[in-house]
Amino acid sequence: MANEAFMEMALTQAKIAFTRGEFPVGCVIVQGREVIATGARQGTRVGNSFFSEIDHAEIRALKSLEVNGRVFIPEKSVLFCTMEPCLMCFAAIILSGIKKIVYAYEDPMGGGTCCDLSSMAPLYKDAKIEVVPGVLREKSLDLFYEFFNKETNQYWKNSFLEAYTLDQKKRSSTEK
Repeated sequence: MANEAFMEMALTQAKIAFTRGEFPVGCVIVQGREVIATGARQGTRVGNSFFSEIDHAEIRALKSLEVNGRVFIPEKSVLFCTMEPCLMCFAAIILSGIKKIVYAYEDPMGGGTCCDLSSMAPLYKDAKIEVVPGVLREKSLDLFYEFFNKETNQYWKNSFLEAYTLDQKKRSSTEK
């Protein structure tokens, strides 16, 4: 399968998060040609009694590897995510041993994949992780645009990410 097919599966996870009122980020971990783990963002709903900045889609997918009974071979795995991983998730992915990340939509406010690993400690500096940005970017942008336009949404309301997303959507609409 091509990157686009697996990103479609990550987008399905993002739509699950969206329909639950969560920030629409989804993730799948693929080994060979098989999805071995999935994750959807949790803990961002308005009115939720517990607000979590730990339950990101990537973390939830990595945690599911502990209990799903699948054999996990990190160096043969690829993580697909609808938004560029933050620093926390990027570090967790590196620590897991996964060598390739494919994401759809950049995170100009909190994305971690542009971090200069060469200036870090050997554990990170020697990670040699490949990052592929922009796969099905427009589809992911559409979902984030829809999220930021929901009146009930308060998550990252009036943030740089919201303004950037609304501007990106406006630009993509005028280019068509």
